[in-house]
Amino acid sequence: MIIGGSGYSGAELLRLCASHPHLEVVAATADSKAGTEVADLYPSLSGAYPNMAYVPYEPEHVEHADLVFLALPHGASQRIVPEIIKDDARHIVDLAADFRLDDAALYPQWYSETHQAPDLLNEFVFGLPELYREQITGARMVAAPGCYVTCSVLALAPLVAAGLVQTTGIVVDAASGVSGAGRVPRDQTTFCTVDEDFTAYGLLEHRHTPEIEMVLRRSADTQVEVLFTPHLAPMSRGILATCYARPTSPTTTSEVLSCLADTYASEPFVIVDHRLPHTKSTLGSNTCHITARVDPRTGWVVVISALDNLVKGASGQAIQCANLALGLPETCGLGVTGVYP
Repeated sequence: MIIGGSGYSGAELLRLCASHPHLEVVAATADSKAGTEVADLYPSLSGAYPNMAYVPYEPEHVEHADLVFLALPHGASQRIVPEIIKDDARHIVDLAADFRLDDAALYPQWYSETHQAPDLLNEFVFGLPELYREQITGARMVAAPGCYVTCSVLALAPLVAAGLVQTTGIVVDAASGVSGAGRVPRDQTTFCTVDEDFTAYGLLEHRHTPEIEMVLRRSADTQVEVLFTPHLAPMSRGILATCYARPTSPTTTSEVLSCLADTYASEPFVIVDHRLPHTKSTLGSNTCHITARVDPRTGWVVVISALDNLVKGASGQAIQCANLALGLPETCGLGVTGVYP
């Protein structure tokens, strides 16, 4: 079941579930679009869901679901998770930020509101399989990370874990496609505003900052400081993150690339090589492409990563986590090749 199925992440879940051999969507909720045919809102899904209509959320809709995806705006999951976890056999994968952070005190600071279910924060496993596969496997409740977080952390975590880079003074500049802002139109995301424009936003206070620091802190086993600046790019999908860090000792491009390649050697959805990542190369796939360079002139380590914000950055990763939680093959229903051109 998909709660919040009318947004872009919800639609992507519907698309990916349609070709998943073990998942069947029994219902998709969308209060604002209740009664609307899925195919009317998303004609691209008409072949898979010709007669499905969105329904309003009611607790009883969850009764026959073994797996629930929550693709809701931030804050909404906190209010309904307590009532849908009563069935001990049901698995939940939340795509929002409601249960990602391990410290309830961070929510008023970064989300401007008090967490409504702080006692459940420790019940959720952080859903980044490349780092937390063991914990996700068989887990009942998973909080899938944000798209910016996934792109940045996959690039940096191996280096901080290996002690190759310093854990303070890390800079992440990342650009996202407009779909990352959601389906509901806003003044900042209309075509005339975004077209032929490139702009930074959330300066010094973006909500993904503490999430990036939390995961890197766990990898480094020490405090981590990150300056994160997101940008809005005039494209529908994709994230490109350029990450800068200072080495702890003299190093080379070969050493840094080897660290990344060794870490992800057996990972089906992470590609590490010398080629520069392109967002378009990841379009429609569940992969993250990563490369790195060491600049001998300035001394900086530069790591660049790219992914599709709606797949590996959201719905694809949620299905990857669901596969692990349910004991299914991790790659089931997920692609490793992008759509091009």
